[in-house]
Amino acid sequence: MVKRLYLIVLDGFGIGALPDAAAFGDSDVHTLQSIMKSPAFSVPHLEWLGLMNIEGVDAGRKAPVPVASFARCAERSKGKDTTTGHWEIAGLVSDTPMPTFPGGFPPDLIGKLEKAFGRKIICNQPYSGTEVLVDYGREHEETGALIVYTSVDSVLQIACHERVASEDTLYAFCRKARAICTGPYAVGRVIARPFTGDYPDYRRTAGRHDFSLLPFGETLLDAVSGAAMTTIGVGKISDIFAGRGVSRHIAMDGNEDGMRKTIATQDEDFRGLCFVNLVDFDMQYGHRRDVDGYAGAMARFDQRLGDFIFRMGPEDVLMITADHGCDPAAPGSDHTREYTPLLVYGQTVRGGVNLGTRSTFADIGATAAEILGVSLKTPGTSFWEAIKK
Repeated sequence: MVKRLYLIVLDGFGIGALPDAAAFGDSDVHTLQSIMKSPAFSVPHLEWLGLMNIEGVDAGRKAPVPVASFARCAERSKGKDTTTGHWEIAGLVSDTPMPTFPGGFPPDLIGKLEKAFGRKIICNQPYSGTEVLVDYGREHEETGALIVYTSVDSVLQIACHERVASEDTLYAFCRKARAICTGPYAVGRVIARPFTGDYPDYRRTAGRHDFSLLPFGETLLDAVSGAAMTTIGVGKISDIFAGRGVSRHIAMDGNEDGMRKTIATQDEDFRGLCFVNLVDFDMQYGHRRDVDGYAGAMARFDQRLGDFIFRMGPEDVLMITADHGCDPAAPGSDHTREYTPLLVYGQTVRGGVNLGTRSTFADIGATAAEILGVSLKTPGTSFWEAIKK
């Protein structure tokens, strides 16, 4: 019997280009093999589980006898963003891509937002989250106009200095924007970006908050919470699913804090799902194209993973996967359309089972539902029978 399932998502950790990568602006991308070239890369626990044994991973030390079952997962949804990837992991495939605005938001939407905010909007174009503060922060402080910008993802971001408006006020602006951004403007996330400091040394605070679309169908979180089991979301999980199906949210300040708080839950007596997002790989290193930083972050995660595994109980199962790629050696700053890894480990799981290439991330949600004994409507296919002892 499995009592607790830990599902850890390494945000932006791809393992090679999907066949349709060119349609998403990508070509020869491979996040894992890019960071393996760094001297900072060291992942003995992931190797022991079987990461390097996965199809498409043609470098690194393969485990002679992997202790986990392993697979390569293809994204079936039309996207390469956080929301789409997590929803598919949780069993929900998105056939229609979420809207993006590479030329900025149209005038009619900006007009509605300005009326709702009672303030003017500046910027309104795709921008780096740090550069936008330098280029528009001073004007924002002088005029009170809100910095609204986007990226290559389906997002509308609002940056506001704490001297201009409090975090709570910024969150109120974002809630208004979320209500307005519907139909053709239904971006995946409206993101609050509070910042502080003085020009030009502005810095973003830890008060980021994502206001996501509600999932359009049932997810793994709905199924588990609907069966009166615990659902813990660590990091961005509650934001990504708009809070739905999450019985307890645990905020985190970076990957290491997230792992520390995840490990702390191992001392708790609960039955259900702990769903974890570790965003630093993507946000701090992938988008910023920092190969060594990404490699170092992976090495630090691997150290904490060893602590986690040591503390696992006989009724625990661990799944490690990712939501998309973010190759730090690729051109630009966008996510990359890649396969993702899957490792499944626990005393109830057979080691060394090669599950091949899964045709959708939703297989993870289907399997997780079967592991916990709940019903989930999903196009994914469970592989639990193939790996359980």
